[in-house]
Amino acid sequence: MKKDIITKETIQAITYDIATYILNLDIKKDFEFVDKELQTIEKREADIVALCNIDNKEQILHVEIQNNNDYSMPYRMLRYYVDIKAKYSDIPINQYMLYIGKQKLYMKDTLRDAHLAFKYNIIDMHTIDCEKLLKLDTPDALVLSILCDFKGKKEIDVLLYITQRLQELTQDDEHSLSKYMLILETLSQNRDLEKTLKEVEVMLRKINYEKLPSYEIGLEKGISEGISQGISQGISQGISQGISQGIIQSAVTMVKEFHIEPKAVAQKLNISLDELLKHL
Repeated sequence: MKKDIITKETIQAITYDIATYILNLDIKKDFEFVDKELQTIEKREADIVALCNIDNKEQILHVEIQNNNDYSMPYRMLRYYVDIKAKYSDIPINQYMLYIGKQKLYMKDTLRDAHLAFKYNIIDMHTIDCEKLLKLDTPDALVLSILCDFKGKKEIDVLLYITQRLQELTQDDEHSLSKYMLILETLSQNRDLEKTLKEVEVMLRKINYEKLPSYEIGLEKGISEGISQGISQGISQGISQGISQGIIQSAVTMVKEFHIEPKAVAQKLNISLDELLKHL
């Protein structure tokens, strides 16, 4: 998993969702992360290593997210296993590698020779249809579906649907929406979908700008200032001019303060784009 600065809450949510919806583990939410920096000959950092309660037993959950075929993966997983076991010798370890790459999976899940037999679990996300998680229609399942196979669906269409449903399901809870969008953005990096997700976010801002508080604030602020200016002039012509100026002012406010596209603002307020650009 690409390591950006994300909160512990976000990592915990991702871990719980992967365990629940993809690995089908009966896991409790109150788990703690252990030191991910594992050192023997080289310095390595695992994606997720957590001390969990799985099936009502204390266990270690180790998850790696891989987006390309790495033929050394069995050796890497073995080294992780040895390092974790050295620290938690009496606790069972559950190891999973989630493969989300575009190429066919070629990595092996075993290492065998005369004196060694090692095995870990590989989950090929190509075998999991994103539709399965989309149909659950919960915010947690929706964000996790970005890791699954889109089965020929256009990436931008799937991301647009996920983002719209997140907005609808979280409704007015801005904190929850921000949390799930952060998880979505974090996971999108593993599928190289950051740019597509940004396009979707821009599209939704254009589509929904009328519903945003910024739209109403800008409109009310501009018209209110314009009416006040007109009233202060004391004549009906002044009031009329003031209202017109207020509409222009509201347009300027929406563009400058809330970063709404000038063309969209001009069309909605039925004003000349050239006039708006002149004031900008």
